[in-house]
Amino acid sequence: MRRSRNAKIIATLGPSSSSPTMIRALFEAGVDMFRLNFSHGSHDDHRERFRIIREVEREVGRPVGILMDLQGPKLRVGKFADGPVELVRDARFRLDLDPVAGDASRVTLPHPEIFAALAAGTPLLLDDGKIRLSVESCGPDFAETRVVVGGRLSEHKGINVPSVILPMSPFTPRDRRDLAFGLDMGADWVALSFVQRPEDIDEARALIGDRALVMAKMEKPAAIHNLDAIVARADGIMVARGDLGVEMPPEQVPVMQRRIVRACHREGKPVVVATQMLESMTSAPVPTRAEASDVATAVYEGADAVMLSAESASGQYPREAVAMMESIIRGVEADPHYRTLADAQHEEARTTHADAICRALRHVARQISAKATVTYTSSGFTSIRAARERPVAPILSITPSVATARRLAPVWGVHSVVIAEEIESEAAMTKVACDTALAERFAAPGDSIVVTAGIPFGVAGTTNLLRIVALP
Repeated sequence: MRRSRNAKIIATLGPSSSSPTMIRALFEAGVDMFRLNFSHGSHDDHRERFRIIREVEREVGRPVGILMDLQGPKLRVGKFADGPVELVRDARFRLDLDPVAGDASRVTLPHPEIFAALAAGTPLLLDDGKIRLSVESCGPDFAETRVVVGGRLSEHKGINVPSVILPMSPFTPRDRRDLAFGLDMGADWVALSFVQRPEDIDEARALIGDRALVMAKMEKPAAIHNLDAIVARADGIMVARGDLGVEMPPEQVPVMQRRIVRACHREGKPVVVATQMLESMTSAPVPTRAEASDVATAVYEGADAVMLSAESASGQYPREAVAMMESIIRGVEADPHYRTLADAQHEEARTTHADAICRALRHVARQISAKATVTYTSSGFTSIRAARERPVAPILSITPSVATARRLAPVWGVHSVVIAEEIESEAAMTKVACDTALAERFAAPGDSIVVTAGIPFGVAGTTNLLRIVALP
């Protein structure tokens, strides 16, 4: 089943979308990769969703990616003795480690790592930024604050510390258990929540190894400060606009989104734009015009994939949301201005053999009006480097590894086909490229395709061959 677009669609599974019938319907509507949100649901829930996705994959004969999204260190206040409290502007409010239930003057904050990072003047955000505090004095086990923006605060609400890097791992004990489970099930990508530093990616690599690719979620200002280093170390990036919009002014989020997308383009790393893209479709069969424009903007900017969260996980219209996203993407990519923008935003390639070959592939494919750019890859490296160039002709990625094919699911323009065995010669590679282009209906006899690969075959990162082939 071939998609008639380049940007990919990721959909989150949840209570509204966990049946075999619905998951199959979502795939047919346009989903390329499914997200399993480990902030919700049990391991049994996720195990069953894994099973159904793989069954759908077998039925349709097309690789389907699975993204497991770890919860990360959610920081929350403790309990209140008599229910929610009202915090009044300019009132004093204490946060401490005392486990006694709180009141309108204080509450437990069971996170000593937060107190270790605070200083006078540090802003604190509660309940997704609805309540704002300013630290006036602090110690290793307390913070005396002044209420800047008041409101009603109930127990276990989240707290954000936007202006400092917290001395904590992105992996909680729960995350480690979830990660081991997801890797054993065969997750293709792991989304890492609340990344602050490039070292967080190193910690993830030590735990994950080569069993899955790492997607860093950009949702903290500290991560933006370390953007280039994080992009360089991660396999992909997610612009997680929900928490990012809590920790910085909303008007800065579109600017940061564009900055992150461009940083990913420079490095040739796939980038996903996520959160509240078609939010109103959780309860309505059509989106607002502003939401449709939001999805379109992400596609115009060059995002590899756009993602649905609550719309597909718990909304009333999950299939309609996917179909709408598909329609928006196709509309944007049919706009002649889309290609003009893609060319204008194109980043110069690095001085490597792989990037030189893939840059040439982009120009050759356009000049000869190739019907497809065919990449042969064992690791996925060649296909990802080709996608960085945003060629006019679609990317037909041929691989002997089903794991590689699944991992390429969120990469712009890549249509993966799994073959039975490794290629050992240029002649065999050329024949497979021609046969596959014909079988997948990318080209017809007499058409031209451009083929790229790495020699010796089967060695990652050796992209060094480019051929023009006329189909017999």
